[in-house]
Amino acid sequence: MENFYINHIAVFVCAVMSLVIGALWWSPLLFAKPWQKENGLTDEQLANANMPKTFGLTFLLAWIMSYNLAFFLGAPGTTWQWGIAAGLLAAVWVAAMFIIIALFEQRSWKYMAINCGYIVIYFAVIGFILGIWR
Repeated sequence: MENFYINHIAVFVCAVMSLVIGALWWSPLLFAKPWQKENGLTDEQLANANMPKTFGLTFLLAWIMSYNLAFFLGAPGTTWQWGIAAGLLAAVWVAAMFIIIALFEQRSWKYMAINCGYIVIYFAVIGFILGIWR
């Protein structure tokens, strides 16, 4: 793999996109209230969350996931189309594991759909970014 290439700035942007997409996904505009209801969380519980810890760990884990996908997309022939396809294939693994865990936790299908929707969108977007930003 002598021509293997990772754009580190693109990887950083992909990690930031986790927060951007999440901010929209779990906003009142989209799924904030249904997600809150499916989790049985009160407004008070959400207000008392340790947000610096949550956002910090979210960014760190998204950065690791973005680098992981970037390693798969580091070949010279990578295109934005292959980036999206690879992102969606990665989303299948993640969403499937999420659903398995949620089934054992006896979570609702609505809960699974909201969270898996985010997973699919996020991985497609970062695949696109990593595929196009060479």
